[in-house]
Amino acid sequence: MAQADIVLIGLAVMGQNLILTMKDHGFVVCAFNRTVSKVDDFLANEAKGTKVVGAQSLKEMVSKLKKPQRIILLVKAGQAVDYFIKKLIPLLDIGDIIIDGGNSEYRDTTRRCQDLKAKGILFVGSGVSGGEEGAWYGSLLTPGGNKEVWPHIKTIFQGVAAKGAGHFVKMAHNRIEYGDMQLICEAYHLMKDVLGMAQDKMAQAFEDWNKTELDSFLIEITANILKFQGADGKHLLPKIRDSAGQKGMGKWTTISALEYGIPVTLIGEAVFARCLSSLKDGRIQASKKLKGPQKFQFDGDKKSFLEDIQNVPLLWLDPQLRTGVQAGIPMPCFVTALSFYDKYRHEMLPANLIQAQRDSFGAHTYELLAKPGQFIHTNWTGHGGSVSSSSYNA
Repeated sequence: MAQADIVLIGLAVMGQNLILTMKDHGFVVCAFNRTVSKVDDFLANEAKGTKVVGAQSLKEMVSKLKKPQRIILLVKAGQAVDYFIKKLIPLLDIGDIIIDGGNSEYRDTTRRCQDLKAKGILFVGSGVSGGEEGAWYGSLLTPGGNKEVWPHIKTIFQGVAAKGAGHFVKMAHNRIEYGDMQLICEAYHLMKDVLGMAQDKMAQAFEDWNKTELDSFLIEITANILKFQGADGKHLLPKIRDSAGQKGMGKWTTISALEYGIPVTLIGEAVFARCLSSLKDGRIQASKKLKGPQKFQFDGDKKSFLEDIQNVPLLWLDPQLRTGVQAGIPMPCFVTALSFYDKYRHEMLPANLIQAQRDSFGAHTYELLAKPGQFIHTNWTGHGGSVSSSSYNA
């Protein structure tokens, strides 16, 4: 018997939390996952005692949906989305709706929208921002696609949204965040390796900055990450492997910027910084062979230097860059080349903080230096889940 208002496919932590949020707003949701045991686990634990229903097959899932059938895909962008669309087409009727809630490339969304419209099926690409906590308390939803869909999803979307057009907007939004995260990591690097600050002191600095015009979610979680200690009573961040992951949207944003002639240089450098961080083995070897400055001993005013970091243009007046900057000479290639050299010869980069940030807001997991290849998710705030997410990508 048809009873569900909507179905969600993909039971990573984002999917689970979004289902429970829709449930809290009075909607009956059907849960499905390609690994069917995840459905059973979810119904027996997080969704126990609720009106959330499950299905063991796509055919059973569709039979439980009211008309028009509304299906949210919260799966990995790319082949997984096309896989489910191909499987769903024979099971759906004209006017039924598929919503891609993952981080798909916007050209794929346009293609799917056109292909499915020819078959009478309506398609929407909707970015879902906010991570696992956003899925609980309200996500930024950016739907775009067949406008005929809106009356059928309006009530649900407005109910669970954090109160915000399409995957292009989502893509640009996430990549601005790339730049912010890299700037924060470089500030952390300066504090750690130039000023020689202890982690608790760095955490305090970020907490102080969060009370200024720098007040933001990323500054806040960075302070929490710096303070966080594991079961052994030691800070966790230094143990995290400094090889930052990414899901491809930084590349898409940079390509789009080149196509439109928009110089998003900071975003591009943030993407390349992650790429370079992933060359961990090469950097270890390079750190032993490539020459650089001897261990730096800062003997100036730390408070003043921290203020310079907080106000980036003041940092640019460092003696190494002052002449060119004061003369108004743009030096993107000099600075980028020097930065590449310095990054590549570092055995340890601050990309471990990026991994901790990604795990904090999106449950993307991280590796420990001592256990490469083993991916771990930490409940940094006490509100998150214990499994990895494959849909919120930063």
